[in-house]
Amino acid sequence: MAFDADSSMQGTLVRGYPQRPRHLPTDFSALDRDGLTGLLQLRYPGLVVEEATLVEFVSGHSSKARMALKLNAVGREAGVSEYVCLKSNWSGNPMSSGANLAEARFYGNFASRLPALTPKCFFADWDDDGETRQGLIVLEDLKRRPAEFRNSKVPLTVDEMARSLRQLAQLHGSTWDSPELETMAWLQVAMAPETTVDDYWNLMGDHFPVHNRLPERLAIFPRWIAEDPERLRTGFRQLSAEEMASPMPRCLIHGDSHLGNTCRLPDGSRLWFDWQIVRRGRPWRDYSYFVAGSLCVEDRRRAERELLRIYCDAMAAQGVRLDYDTAFDEYRRWIFWGLWAWQSNMNPIETTMEPLERFCVAAEDLETHTFFEY
Repeated sequence: MAFDADSSMQGTLVRGYPQRPRHLPTDFSALDRDGLTGLLQLRYPGLVVEEATLVEFVSGHSSKARMALKLNAVGREAGVSEYVCLKSNWSGNPMSSGANLAEARFYGNFASRLPALTPKCFFADWDDDGETRQGLIVLEDLKRRPAEFRNSKVPLTVDEMARSLRQLAQLHGSTWDSPELETMAWLQVAMAPETTVDDYWNLMGDHFPVHNRLPERLAIFPRWIAEDPERLRTGFRQLSAEEMASPMPRCLIHGDSHLGNTCRLPDGSRLWFDWQIVRRGRPWRDYSYFVAGSLCVEDRRRAERELLRIYCDAMAAQGVRLDYDTAFDEYRRWIFWGLWAWQSNMNPIETTMEPLERFCVAAEDLETHTFFEY
């Protein structure tokens, strides 16, 4: 199913707004009332930010600034919220620039086409001109919504998962085998050798060996990993090579589809955010990561086959026919990604061990090791 192309072809531009005369600010202090007015006028001519008040600033490799804005009539009539969240790299460290850049380009190219899946985006811009790599997005402040946020420690119910998978199929099915995705050089291919951020071992070479020796982790690892944790690296290389050789069509994938990157709205639907490692890839990376990581072991065992049928039916509604048995094998194989990702997780142990254990148990239940050679 082809994805309707956006005539602006923003994916080919080195700036989201070519008429912008200067680079995006790399210091948050530049985004005062006048700085915000100048940027937002690129999309909303005549908009004026009359007051800009910082509500909360969360620093990190991707910093977030929640702000209260007082807008003139042009801004209000354009539907720009007076409570927004700005996200960019203001850390001074260029390591995360690529992730912020990719997220800005995602919102600039796709968010308006996936309104049921993403927060409202009022502005997305980026620099990718060789001199500067920077992205900036202005989103609705989700904390102003009556939304439920949770991390992966607290699992979903089966019914919640079923509804979420129908939404995930909208993302995958609407972009399935899209020629437009092939034209977007910025949109990296999941598991490709040049997509180094997928290979956490390259990014955190000292991190894995330490985690691989922790007794509490060895105790829950599948036997084939506990015997030789280096098999994680070997398995990743095999999974990457198989993905590159596969003739299966690609689609747009979130890339980091754990429960903490979503929120539940009062009507039961779910928004997906943190699109920093959005990819062109196969849907099983999102599917397996979300299902096995977001259900308790008992619910996953009881419902995983029916949930896959629900997902396949939702994909069929998008015009994509998936063979169920092949899909179930892909689900089993991609459990490995959850082992890889959660074992590398640098978040606090209290939010890491339970999702990691779910993947360890799933890998044993589903005999994920049979897809790999050691």
